[in-house]
Amino acid sequence: MASKPPPRILIVAGSDSSGGAGIQADIKTVTMLGGYAMTAVTALTAQNTQGVRDVAPSSPDFVRAQIAACIEDIGVDAVKIGMLGGAAIASAVAEEMDKLAVPIVFDPVMVATSGAALADEGTIAAFARLMELATVTTPNLPELAALTGMSPGNSVAVAEAAQVLRDRHGCAVLAKGGHGEGERLQDILVTADKAASFDDERIDTRHTHGTGCTLSSAIATLLGHGQSLEHAVRLGRQFTRKAILAAPGFGKGNGPLGHQGVR
Repeated sequence: MASKPPPRILIVAGSDSSGGAGIQADIKTVTMLGGYAMTAVTALTAQNTQGVRDVAPSSPDFVRAQIAACIEDIGVDAVKIGMLGGAAIASAVAEEMDKLAVPIVFDPVMVATSGAALADEGTIAAFARLMELATVTTPNLPELAALTGMSPGNSVAVAEAAQVLRDRHGCAVLAKGGHGEGERLQDILVTADKAASFDDERIDTRHTHGTGCTLSSAIATLLGHGQSLEHAVRLGRQFTRKAILAAPGFGKGNGPLGHQGVR
């Protein structure tokens, strides 16, 4: 009996030259979770654990060409969207996503872990169409605040802001609590009919470069495997936490995760 082929995961995101975030983290995550990773590179970055030094966006037409080349030949079972590199690219990606009928995980990347801005106001404005097409959007707390104009300072306010974003755009919202305070970390998933919270002890580490990329790619891969959204979030969080704990200790700043060390 032939084995089932791996889910085909298309990653639409920027490249991280130091390997900790972006498509490099995405490919590692998809591979470790048994998926087949494909990429449409939206931008090249010169960066390391200490910061982003330069960004060279792709052209919208070249991003379209990469997406089409993957889908027309290999096919696709789920999509992860990360850093977009510009408003025109965001609009082009939305037009291509509108042609698909597969799960889409949108990580609305605005600022790198190091603090470098990765999206201008025009790009953020173009996020609206992508959220309308997404299965789930995964903002961290600063991104949630920027997308809603609210100040999610506690778990109740976070849930309210996530509900506002869900009602506004129709996608499920996973509000990530990593930027919150306290010894516990809480993520809140709001869908059309319920809210679920995921609570864990905060990991005391500087090795968090690429956590958002890793989590969103893990969720996309698990959705590609046929998992429900809530279970994909639960398992994706577990994978990400294990990768943080397995960090190799590289870099002088916010170090990369240890994807290969997850067992």
